Amino acid sequence: MHAAAATAVFALLAPLVSAVTVQKFVAPGPGPLQQSPTYTGKTNGSLPIQEVVKGKAYDRFITVWLENTDFATAANDPTFQKLASEGILLTNYNGVTHPSEPNYFAALAGDFFGMPDDDNYYFPYNVSTAVDLLETKNISWASYQENAPTDGFAGDYPQKNYVNASATAPYTYYKRKHNPHIIANTVAGIPARALRVRNFNDFAADVNASALPQHVFVTPNLVNDGHDTDITFMGSWLQYWLIPLLQDARFNDNRTLIQLTFDETESYDIQNTVYTLLLGGAVPAALKGTNDTTFYTHYSTLSSVQNNWDLPSLGRQDANKTVSAVWQFQANITGWDNYVPKPEEIPQLNLTGIFDGVANDAQWIPIPAPDVNAKGAGNGSVFYNASATDLTQAAAPAAVNLTAIKITNPIKINPNFTYTGKSVVNASSPAAIAASSSAAAAPSASKGSSGVRGAVVAGAGVVSVVAAAVAAVL
Repeated sequence: MHAAAATAVFALLAPLVSAVTVQKFVAPGPGPLQQSPTYTGKTNGSLPIQEVVKGKAYDRFITVWLENTDFATAANDPTFQKLASEGILLTNYNGVTHPSEPNYFAALAGDFFGMPDDDNYYFPYNVSTAVDLLETKNISWASYQENAPTDGFAGDYPQKNYVNASATAPYTYYKRKHNPHIIANTVAGIPARALRVRNFNDFAADVNASALPQHVFVTPNLVNDGHDTDITFMGSWLQYWLIPLLQDARFNDNRTLIQLTFDETESYDIQNTVYTLLLGGAVPAALKGTNDTTFYTHYSTLSSVQNNWDLPSLGRQDANKTVSAVWQFQANITGWDNYVPKPEEIPQLNLTGIFDGVANDAQWIPIPAPDVNAKGAGNGSVFYNASATDLTQAAAPAAVNLTAIKITNPIKINPNFTYTGKSVVNASSPAAIAASSSAAAAPSASKGSSGVRGAVVAGAGVVSVVAAAVAAVL
């Protein structure tokens, strides 16, 4: 190869080589409880301190999500091994599909609605979430998204590369696809809720003010969660952020349970079993350093929270006894009997792109109503939006290929929410409930299960039915 040609080829390959270069951990700030200039978003001050609602096994639940790692990879890392000695290792905890975004949303909404990818979705008001459940008892909550520029931010955010100071191109540390709360219009469309989707400078302010809520969802940025890095980088971040916080009573007291988990395995050709730990002061001393072999999925996060605070279910997979076992140590405290599925009942959880749902352009169906007769692990009722027109699962029409008929999926249309306020008031939860949803357990709530949505047919009729569905749910 001539020198000029070799130079040209190298120039083409250089960006690819750079992209796969292993990044070395750089602390994003002076410490997890100090304000960091690395985070573009400055704190809006702390959340209001709310009265603690007592739970049966714990009073605060914190879940921290990492990315795309096979169980064995995490199990062989010394940082994860050290943490395992201080908690319960769930050896049969599973993601529910691939890729990332549907796993995050499933853990919040009880289903991933056929989502086959990491696109931008805006789930309408007839999809309720854990937020609705928590607010039925005024249990405080927040989501903390590292490197989000503002509270309630709804896009991706490129910024100066702090890991590689010599880099001139911006780096996207914050990605919307890892922020399940903002994907739901029942959060993003209600300012008092959206402003509880905060960044890590806000996290520091909340902990320092002893205002950390009772239900906390934490997403590190794309290097610290391992998405763009590796297990060693993740371990370094845990040593910087989580391990010191475990010693701080404002974050972790004797009534705090902390889940450290991964969204999915890196390998798609194996069962989606991800390394998951239960940590914190609420873990019984006798169980620290032990393994729990119970079959769990991301839906178990929902059912366990429901069981702890005696909440309604969402009437979706969170009430499917096969895939929603409650943490066994907690079940022993609350008297809940977990269903033990037979081997043939355990689903294959590495499948992707094959499920009908409102998020699957190729196999689109309207959003089915929750099963209002479902019995979850909480108080036995089902929460749903009584104002929405829903379709029962039994009456669901045949799937439609929206791409083939050139129709944009309505839940990919950005509603462009904006927020004028910069703070959250204590009274926001009851107002949000009254404005958006109501809870009940009677089958009559699933009104509208017949009608336009039950008549999807081929050809031109599809267009009018989808249009009617859009009008009904947006």
